[in-house]
Amino acid sequence: MKIPVEISARHVHLSREDFEKLFGKNQTLNILINLSQPGEFASDKTVELINGNKKIENARILGPFRKKSQAEISMTDAYTLKLNPLPKLKVSGDLTDTTSILVKGKKSSIKIPCIIAQRHLHLSENEAKKLKLKNNQKISIRVKGKREITFHEVVVRVSENYRLSVHLDTDEGNSAGIIGKTFGELVK
Repeated sequence: MKIPVEISARHVHLSREDFEKLFGKNQTLNILINLSQPGEFASDKTVELINGNKKIENARILGPFRKKSQAEISMTDAYTLKLNPLPKLKVSGDLTDTTSILVKGKKSSIKIPCIIAQRHLHLSENEAKKLKLKNNQKISIRVKGKREITFHEVVVRVSENYRLSVHLDTDEGNSAGIIGKTFGELVK
C-alpha cells in the first residue's frame, strides 16, 4: 500500500490563553491552508522563535487551539538557535522534561515547551485494522527514489479523526531528497 509522505516544517501549537498573550484578546486564528489531517490548518499567524541573540522568524502557528502550547522544530533549527540543552525527540503532545523556547508574537513574548517531533504515521482505526497496526507501535517506512531511505522508529498514531500519512520533519525529508508529493511503503 502506498502511504503519502508529508514534510512538516517548524511550527507552533498554542493554547487559546497563550495565543491571546501573544496577539491580544480580540485576535483570531484564521485558516490560511487546510492541512491533510481533518480539522487541522496552517493559520495566518506567525511568531519568532528566540534563544538569546539567535532567532528564527515566521514560524507558522497551526490550528486549532490545543490544551497545551508547544513548538516543534528540526535538529537543524535547534543548532541554528544554539539551544542548550537540545530539545528531545518526542511524540507531539508529550511535553514532559522538555527544553523551553521564547516565542514572540505581535503583543508579547512567552516561553513554551520545545520538541523535535518523532516521525509518525497517522491513520484511522479502519486503516490500522487493515494494516494490522496498533497505536504507539513502532514501524519502518521505506521511501524510494534517488536517495532511497528506510525510516525506522516511526510511531503509529491511530484516531478516527486521522487520515493516512507519514509525517517527517524537514531534516528527514531532505535526507531522502523528498520534493513534492511522495509516497512510502510499510516495511515488515
